[in-house]
Amino acid sequence: VVATSTSYRLGRDLKDRLARRSAAEGITETALVVRLLEQGLTAIEHPGIVYRPGPSGWRAGVAGGPDVDEVVRAVRSSGAAGDPAVSVTAGNLGVDVRVVRIAIDYAAEHLEEVETRLRENEAAVERVRRLAAARASMLSG
Repeated sequence: VVATSTSYRLGRDLKDRLARRSAAEGITETALVVRLLEQGLTAIEHPGIVYRPGPSGWRAGVAGGPDVDEVVRAVRSSGAAGDPAVSVTAGNLGVDVRVVRIAIDYAAEHLEEVETRLRENEAAVERVRRLAAARASMLSG
């Protein structure tokens, strides 16, 4: 993607907040502005989606509910398809079907991002399993 240069005027307080936040996150103001605009526009396009920080970066979630990738994983493991998968997943997660639909709608439009997060989560789980096995082996004598 080719970036284009754009100029905006910001109030002094907003500019100061932007500078403080970018410094706190260790990123440039431009990188922060781009992330905030992308997340803000996506949240407008997908009502109910929020972004949460975490050790592996920012991730999409449903406001007051699970992360999008958690919902997708649960749908895939539900053993159902179509509308029944939505109902089964909502029951399994203890959330309203609306939460599942919000997550699925977001995931459908951001599939590569969600698939990447799912792969990263699986890799992290596998690392923890290997570490636990190695630790148990060392402690067993």
